[in-house]
Amino acid sequence: MDAHIVLPTIDGQSFASLRRRATPRAERYALGKRLRKQTPRSALGEWRAPDDRPDVVDQIGVSHQGRVESLIPVRVGRMAASPYGFLRGTAIVMAQDLAGLPVTGIQPVICGDAHLGNFGFYASPERDLVLDLNDFDEAHPGGWEWDLRRLTASIWVAGRQNSATEGQCESAVQSCVATYRKHVRWLAEQPLLARSFERLDLDRLQTTASDESLRHEITRAAERARRRVSDRALPRFTEQDETGRRIVEEPPLITRVSEAEAEQIAAGLDEYLTTLPSHWARLLSGYTVVDVAHKVVGVGSVGLRAYVVLCEGSSADDVVFLQLKQARRSVVARFVHGESAWHDHQGRRVVEYQQALQTVSDPLLGWTTVEGRQYYVRQFRNMKGAIPIDHLSAAALTDYAGICGRLLAKGHARTSGASMIGGYVGKSDTLDVALSRFAHAYADQTERDHATLVDAVKRGKLPCEPLT
Repeated sequence: MDAHIVLPTIDGQSFASLRRRATPRAERYALGKRLRKQTPRSALGEWRAPDDRPDVVDQIGVSHQGRVESLIPVRVGRMAASPYGFLRGTAIVMAQDLAGLPVTGIQPVICGDAHLGNFGFYASPERDLVLDLNDFDEAHPGGWEWDLRRLTASIWVAGRQNSATEGQCESAVQSCVATYRKHVRWLAEQPLLARSFERLDLDRLQTTASDESLRHEITRAAERARRRVSDRALPRFTEQDETGRRIVEEPPLITRVSEAEAEQIAAGLDEYLTTLPSHWARLLSGYTVVDVAHKVVGVGSVGLRAYVVLCEGSSADDVVFLQLKQARRSVVARFVHGESAWHDHQGRRVVEYQQALQTVSDPLLGWTTVEGRQYYVRQFRNMKGAIPIDHLSAAALTDYAGICGRLLAKGHARTSGASMIGGYVGKSDTLDVALSRFAHAYADQTERDHATLVDAVKRGKLPCEPLT
């Protein structure tokens, strides 16, 4: 039986109908359980590099096509810094690897890049601080295993970077998978509407975390996140001159754009307003663009166009920072539906799948096109923050890995397939053990690939910004 849940494009097509009765949960659960015969849970633990595996450096070179060439050395430098940095920056490499592995065929909307660093704090529309997935550049319908494999591999790599033992890395991975498994089964039993309100705000997060040092890191990260708002960014990111307030340059990470480019971006933001709900479009129309700068962000995104826009309201201290990030086709896409396009606008894809996976999202999420390039737009200073992975003890990492597994289960269950996934994963620890085996093997692979990158830099095959 075909177990694929095929979702139509989000561009102009309906997801569902109120005139068609859904398949009963019990049947979907049973179907998921039967899928174990087709793809045993132990098979999800397989990893061995195939003989015809594409060259890692060549794949990185392909991912650099269309990026700002002067920023490629910065990107390579960030990936060369550590195996964990390499993993963060090479979604294209892991996509190729995951595409050849056993799958169940259950395809909810997935993050596509669910590594440990892509969970973080941000503000809900009510200004509550919540923790959730927070990067959706690669979001797309795809195998739930894709996200869980990438997350568990990143946990093992991060654990090694923090000097955890192999046994401690295994415990952290099993905490992640076990929590994912239990939570997706619990969510599958909840009413659909109730499931959609499931979220992890700061109060619930503090009670969920059992490790004292993790609770301390959560408190510190939350305090920093609360300070990351537009008005408090003014002294750090801007300066006043005779022409008004301007964003401070910090080459090559923050650089001025030409007047012509700034005007194109401002025009693109007018188009962006049409993608917002009417209330938020009306509110933002009370602001005026006063400055634009290009700002390098992340690891995987370095070299793609990313702009910070300073907008001023009716007074100099009434400001909002917007961020435009270039959106390209998800690395997941070609392995799901080949070279045909499901999405007319990649910025819209990012926005709508982010809203699907997150319980609450930035109310200013929208999209636009500037000079033929597609972007999504969001608030730049929206109480965003992260728990610093490199400061976590082994016990805290195990605890936090479980929290991330819970959040990933929540995201998948919000879209489709929760009952089928719940039936497949089951009550035993078979999946936990299998994915621990995969994470261990792929952490080894990541370290080998990182060494290959470092060697390519030494031989001059890839440009690299010196690390300081």
